[in-house]
Amino acid sequence: MADRGDPPEGPSENGASGGSEDEYRSLVFDDSFVRAARLQEFSAQERMGEHARAVRSLPGRAVRNGSRAALALVVLIALAFGAAVFMGFRHPYQNPVTRRAEPLRMTVVPLAPRGTVPAGTPAGLFAGSPAASFPEGAAGISLPVSRRTDSFSENQVYTALATVKDYLVASSLDLDVLGGNAVRPVESLLDPDQMEQFERSVRAPRDDGQHAVTGWLVRFDPARVTLDPEIRVRGTLRYAEVGADTLEVLSDHTFAYALRPTVSGPQQADGASLFTVRREMRFRFDRDDLRLHRLEVQTSYVQAGPQSCSADTTGALRPLLAGGRAVDRGPAGTDPYATGLPAAALCGTLEVSSPPSREQTAPQGPRAPGTAPSRP
Repeated sequence: MADRGDPPEGPSENGASGGSEDEYRSLVFDDSFVRAARLQEFSAQERMGEHARAVRSLPGRAVRNGSRAALALVVLIALAFGAAVFMGFRHPYQNPVTRRAEPLRMTVVPLAPRGTVPAGTPAGLFAGSPAASFPEGAAGISLPVSRRTDSFSENQVYTALATVKDYLVASSLDLDVLGGNAVRPVESLLDPDQMEQFERSVRAPRDDGQHAVTGWLVRFDPARVTLDPEIRVRGTLRYAEVGADTLEVLSDHTFAYALRPTVSGPQQADGASLFTVRREMRFRFDRDDLRLHRLEVQTSYVQAGPQSCSADTTGALRPLLAGGRAVDRGPAGTDPYATGLPAAALCGTLEVSSPPSREQTAPQGPRAPGTAPSRP
């Protein structure tokens, strides 16, 4: 066996194992270890210089790899940011434009009768008038078939029509609204942008084409008029798309009311009279309105009679009741030289078409015994 002091160049010639080669085997460095070294010995010539160092440092592979990864990450972030900015300028969808509801434009025209207002019972008056064939109450406000448009679904069209019907019922058939005791059923359906105009119309009505409460709803003075609960209605609803974000509904309905004078004590059975209101209205909806069950009233054209042309109908309608006659003079005068808001003074003559035949009126309910056909 070789001694530990044997030279390191190899084992003894007898080939015995366990020599010094085995002792230094763990200290032998392979090529990968050498390439990964952080220190490199200068050559003999380099070490001969003054103040020369024995070794120099080499840049580590890990450091180089880390720098490249960081650089690549920075480049990727810059590219992503640039792409986001580019797509922001070239985004195919435009942000929706916020459109404020326009003020309601309204016209209220009193219709004056030619002679004395006929009297009778509500049933007899209805049966002898064109309203004999009208359905009663909300049944007279029927919805057309809903079909989708280019930009609105069938369900959205139905929502618009149903909301308009709710508005017409609240503003034309609700007895509390008709008697001046409530406005909330109507106000709750309005676009918020029209709330201020509506509240000003209720608080201080004016004949300026924008602030008559009767342009928004039907109202009678309960101190003068008692309303029969039976109301006859007939009319039409139409809809159309007027823009990618706007749906329009047109309504044209005639409402027939049976009225009596407000008196203490029992009423006369044949002391009622008919009062007719035709309302042509234009409503608009954006997508928020459809989602929130509200509407914008764009225009309102109202004809109502019998009334005197000089009657102030801004705060409430002023019916001529049974036996009444219109005053001879026309509507209130308008001075074209006056400054300020002009008065929208208009008036028409009440002309009622011929009543339906007896065969047509019979299914709607017989007239009271001894009551002749009457017209408002």
